Amino acid sequence: METVLIHPGHQTAQTDPVEPTPSDTSMPRYINDIIVHCTATKAGKELTVADIDRMHKARGWKKIGYHYLILIDGTICRGRAISQPGAHCRGHNAHSVGVAYVGGLDADGQPCDTRTPDQRVALLQLLTKLTKIYHCHVHGHRDYAAKDCPCFDVHNEYDGLYRQVMKI
Repeated sequence: METVLIHPGHQTAQTDPVEPTPSDTSMPRYINDIIVHCTATKAGKELTVADIDRMHKARGWKKIGYHYLILIDGTICRGRAISQPGAHCRGHNAHSVGVAYVGGLDADGQPCDTRTPDQRVALLQLLTKLTKIYHCHVHGHRDYAAKDCPCFDVHNEYDGLYRQVMKI
């Protein structure tokens, strides 16, 4: 698993985590959806790709189920390779990209939009790039499952993104 980091304020990272890598293009798969998640962890709790990888392996998965993870400081991390189906949304993994932000619960463990300003900026940048690459729409996990995830209304924030990016 390759972890590549880029922070919105430091665009000089050696590798852009959104650009397809040789492993992504060697086994291309059809992508028709971008699905946004939260990690369902309390606000302010720091998590890394390695932490999520361990959590997902404990559930019996091969590795982290998300393709991208956005840390509290807005750093975008690569998780599972795009060439591999995710493990993030039952019935939709084969043809989607899974993006998660760290957070989603308030101090009492209740669903809450806990995205930091840096996470909001990074998420918009990431979703814009992915929409340009794959020409697809953005949905929340809760659009496909009886869950609160990602703990905010994805359609309210990103419904116009596809039209804007595709200039239609």
